[in-house]
Order: sequence, then C-alpha cells, then structure tokens
Amino acid sequence: MSVAFPKLLIEPAYRKVAAAIGKRILSRSLREGERLPPETELARQLGVNRSTVREALRELESRGLLQRRPGSKLMSVSRPQHAAVAQGVSHALLLHDVTVQHLWEALNLLEPPLAQAAARARTAADLEALTSATRAFGEATTDTADTVHRTAEVFRCIARAAHNPVLGLAQEPLLQLLEPSLRIMIDKVPQARARIAVAQRRLLEALEARDEQAARDWMARHIRDFRKGYEIAGIDLALRLTGP
Repeated sequence: MSVAFPKLLIEPAYRKVAAAIGKRILSRSLREGERLPPETELARQLGVNRSTVREALRELESRGLLQRRPGSKLMSVSRPQHAAVAQGVSHALLLHDVTVQHLWEALNLLEPPLAQAAARARTAADLEALTSATRAFGEATTDTADTVHRTAEVFRCIARAAHNPVLGLAQEPLLQLLEPSLRIMIDKVPQARARIAVAQRRLLEALEARDEQAARDWMARHIRDFRKGYEIAGIDLALRLTGP
C-alpha cells in the first residue's frame, strides 16, 4: 500500500511577508511607535516585489499591528485597539449561537472577581474615573441607548481599576453583546434604572473602602439583578444574541 501525502499549503507571498514582519512585532523586536523602512527598502531586504510588501502591510494594518501616522508615508508599529479586538471576539461569539443565558453565566463568573480585584488594586485616579462614570449614569437622559452606554462605562471603569489587561479584554466582548438585551430590559422594567444606580453606588463605596468582599458581593448581586430584569421583561434566556 503506497503512502499518501497531504497537499502542501501554498501561501501567497504577501502572507509570508506579513508573517515575517508580524513575528518581529509580536516578539517585541519592533516596538510600538517604531517606523518600518520604506516599501522599496523592505522589498529589497525581503527579496520580493514592492506590490507584495504593500499588500502585506495592508494586512498587518487591518489587524491593528501597523498604522500610518498623519503626515508620514511610513508605517509605524501600533497596538491593536481594545474595542476593535473585542469586536472581533463578539462577532465570533454571535456566530457560535451564544444565548442570553450564556452571556449572563459568563458575566456572573467574570464580574464579581473583577470587582474584588479592583477593590484591591484601585488607585485614586481609578476612583475619580468611577465616580465620574456613576455620576454620569445618574444624569443620564431618558434615552435608553444613553443609559445602556453609561451602564457599560461603569463596568469598564471597574475593570480598568483591576489593572489586569487580560480581564479587561475578556470583559469587553461581553459588554458589547450585553447592550441589545439590556436596552430591552431597561425599557420594559421601570425600576431597572434605580436598581442599577444603587448597585453602582455600593460598588463605588466598596472600592473606596478597599473592601474586596463587599465589592465581590455587590457585583454578584448586580449581575443577578440583570437576570431578574430579563425575566420580568419576558426576555427568553434561550434567545440567541444579535449584534449591537
């Protein structure tokens, strides 16, 4: 019996160039803000056509690893934007048929320990940002979209106060997916705004006091309230999420 060999994967040249440059960026050989050589010089060094280099740079730019600064013809190494990375994850989750129940369970697992970490690691600047965010929520108009946006900003402030970029990046896709169902719930449950405001105030107090257990407990209660709100609003927990 003859041995069968799988077909070789033949990648376009620009993909190989993008991989070579991307490897240097991810290994920190090229640091954030550092400019790449001109396209003609890169083409000479890599032994490819300039058009191949240009296509590779476009791919790396779309991934957030490169950017062209205003007034400059050269590409510079950049850090992918937090929201853009999270949006890609959000889209992937939508395509995997994530439901309201899945989202609530994920928030329930992530947010309480995140609040606890924030109470431990927060700085004076973090408290100031969280105070401003909770005040902004209290001053929100009757526009539901505005209320939802300000609710999410309080969650983001707490995540930033934990000073753990991994947890912050894990949180952001969930917040992006939360907004559509939260809009429905707030519209249908009159007491939702008041209950959210109470939870935010208690969380702020816990972070001010560096009370880790209180921060964890109040966040857990806050997330449980979301589920109660969904049930009161008649939102089916098995409902598949849609994009914002």
